[in-house]
Amino acid sequence: MTKELLPAVEIEPAGKPNGSIVWLHGLGADGHDFEPIVPALGLDGIRFVFPHAPQRPVTINGGMVMRAWYDIKSLDIERNTDVEELDQSRSQLEAWLAHERELGIPSDRIVAAGFSQGGAIALYTGLALEERIGGILALSCYHPRLEAIPAAEGGLPIFMAHGTHDPIVPIGLAEATLARLRERGFTPEWHTYPMPHSLSPPEIDDIGRWLRQRFA
Repeated sequence: MTKELLPAVEIEPAGKPNGSIVWLHGLGADGHDFEPIVPALGLDGIRFVFPHAPQRPVTINGGMVMRAWYDIKSLDIERNTDVEELDQSRSQLEAWLAHERELGIPSDRIVAAGFSQGGAIALYTGLALEERIGGILALSCYHPRLEAIPAAEGGLPIFMAHGTHDPIVPIGLAEATLARLRERGFTPEWHTYPMPHSLSPPEIDDIGRWLRQRFA
């Protein structure tokens, strides 16, 4: 059995699920944040899980307590993250992924997804798993420890996307992650959109297409 799971919004398909997406929200949001886009993705038979991050103080926001996957200590965010909290959130995502397997969903039909901080945890966790999952969906984010990215094995599908006008997570951080992934043998699908730190309708269309390919 898995460890205690974080609370989450769970959306069940009609009938028995034949795939699952565990999707992590960004800093200060909660599991309801991406719930509205589910109908736009055009997926049938897929179970969605949107966990709520724990409440914790965030240094760059004046120590304000909010839902966060890890503390960010300064604006130099790729070098000022709390590694202990990264590993705690990784363990919490791993617990949800294990839960989905316990429901009878094969690992190769489970996708780890996330936006911003949530995308960082999806990358950090999904790349380190011993058992390969169906893919990683990493939106407006970066890998928080580039030196920890392992060598590619087995062609793990990765979708990365970022806004060219993002003032919160500079696109350069995502590009550095993309370059490191390619160095390590991964072949991410990479998209940019003329948008800030958000999602856009063309991006949602691309996400839906990529997810449908994963679950075909």
